[in-house]
Amino acid sequence: MRRLAPVNHPDLLVGSATGDDAAVWRLDDQRALVVTADFITPVVDDARTWGRVAAANAVSDVYAMGGRPLLALNLVGWNSEELSTDLLGDVLLGAQDVADAGGFVIAGGHTVDDPEPKFGLAVVGEADPDRLLTNAGFRPDDVLILTKPLGVGVITTAIKRGDAPADVVDAALASMTRLNDEAAAVALAGGATGATDVTGFGLLGHLGRAVVESGVDAVIEVGAVPLLPGTRELAESGAMPGGSRRNLAWADDLLDRGAFGELDALLMADAQTSGGLVFGVAPDRVEGALAALEATGHAAAVVGRLVESAGDGSRRIRLVQEIQ
Repeated sequence: MRRLAPVNHPDLLVGSATGDDAAVWRLDDQRALVVTADFITPVVDDARTWGRVAAANAVSDVYAMGGRPLLALNLVGWNSEELSTDLLGDVLLGAQDVADAGGFVIAGGHTVDDPEPKFGLAVVGEADPDRLLTNAGFRPDDVLILTKPLGVGVITTAIKRGDAPADVVDAALASMTRLNDEAAAVALAGGATGATDVTGFGLLGHLGRAVVESGVDAVIEVGAVPLLPGTRELAESGAMPGGSRRNLAWADDLLDRGAFGELDALLMADAQTSGGLVFGVAPDRVEGALAALEATGHAAAVVGRLVESAGDGSRRIRLVQEIQ
């Protein structure tokens, strides 16, 4: 990416420089476009469910910026020699389910032949340019709220191994197909300016980039981070995705593990598909934000806080037993 010329334009409010969830282009003082694209390989066997998960995952980037999706296009890689078009129709119906729930329109798309099936969306949304959520907007003294439990990477790995219990799979699917629209609304109502969704790079990966871009440090109370049911047990049995190990290898340069071992650190780095949001609010807004999330059925939790950066090149994220 260093070989590419930087894009500098006064109306490009968020570009690639900060590694944020989506690009943001200002139309005028009241409106900005939020633009993103994402696609994934299958994480479950059922085609319609995979379509729902992939679509929820793609549109999450718009919500993570504080935006509202308007329009999407399907992005499809399909093995036409091995897989039927009826099966592809089920995938597209799953995406349509998500579009209906999110109040946006899917208006076509593009398909290529691919040995390994892939599906996702290119999404255009809108946001108020003065009320964006960005990964450069986290502030010292903000309290960190995570809106969905972690564990999707572990559970989908166990699904592929064939040893994930049915109730654990159901909990993971419910989490992955839940939109982040209400969570984003709560973050904005709570005065948040910093947020990111927790997807493929895990909590440590996404938060790690955010603290660097925001110029703050983070303290994470490991025991407060919610996990989907069965996650720890499956991880202990060896259901750990390679993506989580790569996430931790990257995050280790920023990480002070404290007294925590490899398993706890890996769970904090677990590669999520269609995970929740992590956002920061002032201490006096925490109770209201948690109450609003609980009222909308979220299993949200306070997982840490942000502090002034030490500025001495020391570790940017500390894992602790308890925040003092």
